Amino acid sequence: MTLELIPLCTLISEPGEAIDLGVTPSGQRYMVKLLESRWVGERLHAHLQQGTAAADWLVVAPDGTGQIDIRLTLETDDGALIYVQYQGRRDFTQVQAEIDAPVYITPRFETSDERYLWLNKIQAVGKGTTVGEARVYEVYELR
Repeated sequence: MTLELIPLCTLISEPGEAIDLGVTPSGQRYMVKLLESRWVGERLHAHLQQGTAAADWLVVAPDGTGQIDIRLTLETDDGALIYVQYQGRRDFTQVQAEIDAPVYITPRFETSDERYLWLNKIQAVGKGTTVGEARVYEVYELR
């Protein structure tokens, strides 16, 4: 059985300043508010719905593994609302060595808008990097 990657969009995410909660039972905990999130593609073209909660509840484990946990609400260009949750991993030992370690994510979508019900049925995957202050990901539908 072969996996297929079908292009979905480019995700450009702009994080705000991290709030450092210190070492918790899970690891070093940060809460990072998302200032912007743009999803640009032929099948999905959306942006962060302003006024809604959008953040990364990031944990960095003692071994340097970053565990990403992002939740947000998107609004498509044609007015649909989509809840998105994506988790992922990043090797922060490389980041501390000033290497731009890639970020791997697995977005899941929830919507009641008939035009985008197909999103409820897919699993997406993405790989990203840092560009200036932004995170830029190429996101694919996994089949």
